[in-house]
Amino acid sequence: MQLSIVNKYTLSGIVFGLAFPLVAWTLDTFLSGLTLSPAAFILIHQNNPIHYIVDLAPFVLGTVFYFFGAAYQLALDRNHYSNLIEEHHLSGTTILKLIISIVAACILIFIFLGNFSLYEQQDTSHDEPLKVGILHSLTGTMAISESSVVDATQMAIDEINASGGLLGRHLEAVVVDGKSDWPSFASGAETLIQQEKVSVLFGCWTSASRKMVKPIVERYDHLLFYSVQYEGLEQSPNIIYTGATPNQQISPAVKWSIEHLGKRVYLAASDYVFPRAANTLIKKQLTAIGAEVVGEYYLPLGSNDVSELIDDIANSQADVILNTINGDSNLAFFQKLHNKEIETPVMSFSIAEDELQQMDIEVMIGHYSAWNYFQSLDTPENHRFVTNFKKRYGANRTTNASMEAAYLGVHLWAKAVIHANTTDTSTVRQALKGESYLAPEGKVTISALNNHLWKPLHIGQIQADGQFKIIWSQTKPIRPLPYPSYRTQQSWQRYLDELYQTWGNNWAATISDHTVKEATL
Repeated sequence: MQLSIVNKYTLSGIVFGLAFPLVAWTLDTFLSGLTLSPAAFILIHQNNPIHYIVDLAPFVLGTVFYFFGAAYQLALDRNHYSNLIEEHHLSGTTILKLIISIVAACILIFIFLGNFSLYEQQDTSHDEPLKVGILHSLTGTMAISESSVVDATQMAIDEINASGGLLGRHLEAVVVDGKSDWPSFASGAETLIQQEKVSVLFGCWTSASRKMVKPIVERYDHLLFYSVQYEGLEQSPNIIYTGATPNQQISPAVKWSIEHLGKRVYLAASDYVFPRAANTLIKKQLTAIGAEVVGEYYLPLGSNDVSELIDDIANSQADVILNTINGDSNLAFFQKLHNKEIETPVMSFSIAEDELQQMDIEVMIGHYSAWNYFQSLDTPENHRFVTNFKKRYGANRTTNASMEAAYLGVHLWAKAVIHANTTDTSTVRQALKGESYLAPEGKVTISALNNHLWKPLHIGQIQADGQFKIIWSQTKPIRPLPYPSYRTQQSWQRYLDELYQTWGNNWAATISDHTVKEATL
């Protein structure tokens, strides 16, 4: 069936109009270094809003050409312009071509003027450094762990600068001391976001500090990279969790400990949200596999008064100690354990190579830790990472899992910025979903579902040289599950709220709030 003149014009307008968004999408995708995909489609629209206007071309041109066709059809029907058409030899096809040429010229001029204006505006900032925030404890009880994370973060930033920076701009690190004090982390995050105008935050160690920063990055729709293993029970669109969830560290290590060390378990912990929540998960797991908790003790964070804890362990006849003590309290804990000649093996979840440098290695030999990364990993990426770190900071320095997770976090962010062609936080967050990086620990990928990484796991035994001998590995990346499925997210949140209220609206117990045993929740 032959199409009418009106339908021909309308269809020609729609088909012609489709060419404009298709060409614009393709060009912008490849110029931004992306591959054609739905995610790239979203990113180029967020990065260059003129696409939303170009996308209307099929509808606009289809409508315009419809009216041209209707007018032309009307003229023919009335024979009103027939003499003129014959005189100038103008056919319907000739008129259509003329209209298409004029409209095409107008649209192309509009696109190029819009893009020129946009890129001209972007270029004005190329001489200014791109600020990134580092928020860690350089003083206080947590400095033993966090200071080296700052070094690894800075090394990644310098590597990016050495390769030309990002979007033609040099990265400038702005470092703020969290002082092992949770309100200082909150005020530090405010300063970095509001005053320093950083594009991203890398920071926090304890869950108490992270939970103080979380509402701030959410309020300002900003972005935090958190590099430490933690208790889970959280996910935020404004936080990328590059450390492990319990199913990627604690749960497999508990299973291994019961199978290889014994079923009588003692829980030694610091008194703040990570150990409390972690031990809640551990006790549920131990019950399920037929093991027994023979003791449980909580130290105030930063406390060195471990005598009562050590005596309780000595009387418990435990086969294994599961240790979630954090900070320099571990120095006193392991020393006193050794002095009392208690030979019960300890599986730690926060003791790594860097902490071992601060400790008497003789009291640590033979104990265990579970991490997603050890310095002793034999991969080309890890050899390069360790060599560069030692070259920069000294041959006696070591690397560890939280340092490596901080390092890879910087590179993941940089990849997303390149793919998004902008540092706009909302756009970069979208680009980060599903982003991968070949890190020293192996290939890691950000889950688009919960902003956590798929990660491997290793169990290591402490050696006399301060390194870990890897004795068990799960090299296939483990899916991150921040919320154990046996309770709802709402139920877990109520549990966390009760802890928070118990500690006087704080995420860690003070001396006055401190209780040795965990309440049943």
